[in-house]
Amino acid sequence: MHKLECSAMCAFGQNWNPSETVRLTARILAKQKIHPERTQSEKLLAVKEFESHLDKLDNEKRELIQNDIAALHHFYSKHMEYPDNAALVVLFAQVNCNGFTIEDEELSHLGSAIFPDVALMNHSCCPNVIVTYKGTLAEVRAVKEIEPGEEVFTSYIDLLYPTEDRNDRLRDSYFFTCDCRECTMKEKDKEKLKIRKLNDPPSAEAVRDMIKYARNVIEEFRRAKHYKSPSELLEICELSLDKMGAVFEDSNVYMLHMMYQAMGVCLYVQDWEGALRYGQKIIRPYSKHYPSYSLNVASMWLKLGRLYMALENRPAGDKALKKAIAIMEVAHGKDHPYISEIKKELEDH
Repeated sequence: MHKLECSAMCAFGQNWNPSETVRLTARILAKQKIHPERTQSEKLLAVKEFESHLDKLDNEKRELIQNDIAALHHFYSKHMEYPDNAALVVLFAQVNCNGFTIEDEELSHLGSAIFPDVALMNHSCCPNVIVTYKGTLAEVRAVKEIEPGEEVFTSYIDLLYPTEDRNDRLRDSYFFTCDCRECTMKEKDKEKLKIRKLNDPPSAEAVRDMIKYARNVIEEFRRAKHYKSPSELLEICELSLDKMGAVFEDSNVYMLHMMYQAMGVCLYVQDWEGALRYGQKIIRPYSKHYPSYSLNVASMWLKLGRLYMALENRPAGDKALKKAIAIMEVAHGKDHPYISEIKKELEDH
């Protein structure tokens, strides 16, 4: 597959910067050309059979796809043949709603991929399987007892957030509303949106306003990551946590979201003590809000364990890494290289 990009990369040099989606789509086109029959990963579902939801795309999404098509032509035009514009719109729409984000054991972003057969699974906010990755292989493991004939569900999104937010995300990216047990009963929403116990409790309107503020600040921070300095980003986190903390409990998911971002900035600037302080506040509520076997909880235990070890707190590090392993042995399988790596870290310390 690299042959496809090699000459283009050499030709563009420093100016080679297609997005991941564009690179993935270019590879799909190249693979379809050299391998027109079904591949190993298309036993049940072929890429050509992917749902595109073309009829549901708004103008903004169509424009983004046209930008991707322009980038595809720009970076690869001398190196491959393309189908017509209409077929490319369909392919980009298919990749957008069937693609997988590949992450490492600490949930740091590694890349994007498609696994056609794995994409057959429907979504639930109470999933009974987890998808993990080993090299270029996707693996699906049960995290609950699954009866014969029972449907297999994975989760397409981060399950930390309350029902309304999860469904906004599902509608925006996948064009459906979830009707799983959690979305119908909303049993976890009250805990996820926990309000501070005050002598003078905030009005319903004040709570609504703070939720609106929280959603806006999350979006503002997402955009700011691309151009602000670490100290400016940390300031956004601290100011928003101060403001939300007047109404929200520390275990409220909007507080946790900003703490997680702050922890990320601390890790980036190698402020290990700062990162640890945020991580310690996050881990308990995470364990409560997420399902039993969650990669988000495992990766948080892992980050904490590595921070404790770096700061010479061996007993706490030991305990945290073992908690990460306990979840990962179910989610990744006992023979996964990540687990061998963490066990080696435990022995080396």
